[in-house]
Amino acid sequence: MDIKPIKTDADYRAALKEIESLMMAGPDTPEGEKLDVLVTLLEAYENKHYPLDFPDPVEAIKFEMEQKGLTVKDLEPMIGKSNRVYEILNYKRSLTLKMIWKLNQELGIPAESLIKPPQAHSPA
Repeated sequence: MDIKPIKTDADYRAALKEIESLMMAGPDTPEGEKLDVLVTLLEAYENKHYPLDFPDPVEAIKFEMEQKGLTVKDLEPMIGKSNRVYEILNYKRSLTLKMIWKLNQELGIPAESLIKPPQAHSPA
């Protein structure tokens, strides 16, 4: 197995191409083991060079609302009365720990996103 570290963008593209050619490799075969090692190296490179950031908490809530067809009324058990929901959605109020916990449990929004400070938002 001839594998080298992924240090450059060219190495990254070559590793992607190699992984693509090994996608049908069976587990517990030399090709399957090579695929496992290459994927691990690729993930490490991507985490270092292309880190994914969690979205702003309000944007995460709005995304879940859109995806699940939820209304402000649907968020009331997690956030509070409708005026409180609107304050959150309009960046007028911050989420409390209790709201964060409920949104995470009920909607599956990652806590890492919900605890992020909201990004500076200027009303349109």
